[in-house]
Amino acid sequence: MESSTLVKETVPNEVKSEERIIEWRIIWKPLLVVIAMFLLCFYLPVESNRFQNAVYESLGLVKWYAREHVIFCLTIAFFIAGAIGCFISQASVMKYLGPLAPKPLAYGVASLSGSILAVCSCTVLPLFAGIWKRGAGLGPAIAFLYSGPAINILAIILTARILGLDIGIARAIGAIGFSIAIGAIMHIIFRHEEQKKAENIIYLPSEEGGRPLWQTVIYFAAMAGILIFANWSKSPQEVSIWNTVYNIKWWLTGISALTLGLALIMWYGVRPYKIFLSALAIILSIIFTPHEPLIPFSIGIIALTITITTSRKEMQEWFLKTWEFTYQMTPLLLFGVLIAGFLLGRPGYEGLIPSEWVKTLVGGNSLWTNLFSAVVGAFMYFATLTEVPIVQGLLGAGMGKGPALSLLLAGPALSLPNM
Repeated sequence: MESSTLVKETVPNEVKSEERIIEWRIIWKPLLVVIAMFLLCFYLPVESNRFQNAVYESLGLVKWYAREHVIFCLTIAFFIAGAIGCFISQASVMKYLGPLAPKPLAYGVASLSGSILAVCSCTVLPLFAGIWKRGAGLGPAIAFLYSGPAINILAIILTARILGLDIGIARAIGAIGFSIAIGAIMHIIFRHEEQKKAENIIYLPSEEGGRPLWQTVIYFAAMAGILIFANWSKSPQEVSIWNTVYNIKWWLTGISALTLGLALIMWYGVRPYKIFLSALAIILSIIFTPHEPLIPFSIGIIALTITITTSRKEMQEWFLKTWEFTYQMTPLLLFGVLIAGFLLGRPGYEGLIPSEWVKTLVGGNSLWTNLFSAVVGAFMYFATLTEVPIVQGLLGAGMGKGPALSLLLAGPALSLPNM
């Protein structure tokens, strides 16, 4: 009797002790987060001029990014990514970029296909997600993700003309080489997941039917034209082919948009009156606001959204895919831009980290200066082509050519928002 009573008394105490341990394991992580947030708020250096300027620069960079890149770059990139998910057959992606595709073909296509796109490290994200979700192997998809903003033909030629032919050639070769190497490393790291993906793909039926290839090419070329010409930047060289194109960039953008509208009418079942009303709204906005291209471009985006959401099911699926990418990525990108601006400021302005530190640490051509330049460049945000004048200024301040090339290879391809 006494022993049974003892068991009844001790067991509940052991259970209670075990429950207390389990409860502590549950709460210690949130508790540390709360304590860390409290200490951060308690010691926040709001009186510091540098801290106040860093906050201003972070908001300034977000505003600049929203005005210059969200509408002109990201929205079109999201529409292209959504279109990839809807109108590019999985069989086509598998043929050139899939896990079973010949590796030289897959990595060659992935590393070079970004050369025609003048996109930044953030704009390339939805395009990468689009081809990856359609079945591209992780290695080729990562190669495209890296090379897209690093290898675009405008940046390479501008680099050669302003910073020297040697740096321009080295950047082109380095961007292609590193994109293939990074993609191969990612493939090796996630080889088990890729093997499972390849095994599932073996049993997929081949896709037949659909639209002729030339119609799909024109459709995507029209959207790519809008993306490229709307973001065409002015070259420092006053007389050049790039500035000739820059002077007519909005005409070329309009021709691309008109081509897209005609493609939607002829091959995708959109009613002609919807495209006509959209074009009329854009033309009227250009007449009343001739020096504000952001307004007609925004009206064009709104008109396209209304047109495809009120059309046949296929068009609605395009919008839903586009919205999926937009919903997933935009908050993270804007938050990343906010943090990047807080730490490093806008181009030409300082954030929390003094620019003198950067200039001091990237002089010469040692292993350390190259490593530091690559790491700092990976966390900075460079809009398309802005890396060239930034590096030009740093070279004038004593930056070595090695660190300059490191910055050109790491900066445009990566950024804190991108990561």
